[in-house]
Amino acid sequence: MNDSGHPHHHHDGEHHHGLAGASGVLPRLLAALTLTLAFAAVEAGAGWWSGSLALLADAGHMATDSLSLALAGVAAWLATRPASPQHSYGLQRSEVLMGLANALLMLALIVALAVAAVHRLLQPHPVQGEVVSVVAVIGLLVNIVVAVMLVRGEQNFNTRGALLHVMGDLLGSVAALVAGLVIALTGWTPIDPILTLSIAALILGSTLRLLLDATNTLMEGVPRHLSLDAVGRAIAARPHVRSVHDLHLWTVSSRQVALSAHLVIDDLGCWEEVLADLEETLKALGIDHLTLQPVPLERRVKWVKREPPPPAPPPQ
Repeated sequence: MNDSGHPHHHHDGEHHHGLAGASGVLPRLLAALTLTLAFAAVEAGAGWWSGSLALLADAGHMATDSLSLALAGVAAWLATRPASPQHSYGLQRSEVLMGLANALLMLALIVALAVAAVHRLLQPHPVQGEVVSVVAVIGLLVNIVVAVMLVRGEQNFNTRGALLHVMGDLLGSVAALVAGLVIALTGWTPIDPILTLSIAALILGSTLRLLLDATNTLMEGVPRHLSLDAVGRAIAARPHVRSVHDLHLWTVSSRQVALSAHLVIDDLGCWEEVLADLEETLKALGIDHLTLQPVPLERRVKWVKREPPPPAPPPQ
């Protein structure tokens, strides 16, 4: 298939823009990794000393976050690598792979938290509420700082996966704080595993959404915010376009949506005009990488422009 519908200077501009965005993510990920790993060690020691499952769970969560942020940092670095003869799109898909890995890691953590919480409900354990509350406040502040680092700047599968873990940490710190206060004031220890289960349930929804998005991208699925049929009809409705077939629509990375199609047009002489019009139309839909090819009229079609029926002959 010829790449006759895709100006190379436009592709290069999009590629360099994506590399600049990816390289800007890396320093924030490294700073977030340092903060998260340092506090995870502090929280683990405090959780073991105080007997709090919520603190230990949050420490374990932050330890997995450190791995998540490290993976995200590697993916951000790989995404800055230029295209090569072996990888014509570059390594932008690394962010999707890391997002998938983070989602699977999060699912494993959710299961582990749920099992530990149920076990603690069946076998209660004394907890030092005051210690839990103090450490939870510090953890809450650390997680807010890390979340702000990740929210600022470009959002992609990579940062979404890392931010998902951090938001889980933030909620875990809130749960630990509430549990510590309740235990300190009332002595009711079941609040510790109950809040742990609640946080696990809240995180599950975001984890499944990220897992579905990453899987859809790796399977070359149509982006969720677009409809293949609607895009095909939008192309067929443009001037000089008679029909559209062999239409494919997929996501290269969170920064790039690609489309390829064969078009039947009225006159090959107006192809440059048609191409410029379609580039503008599809860019408005967020599709910035086009491969369009004109084909003869006898080719099979799918999306066809509907012409008004001819007038009925006058009555005899």
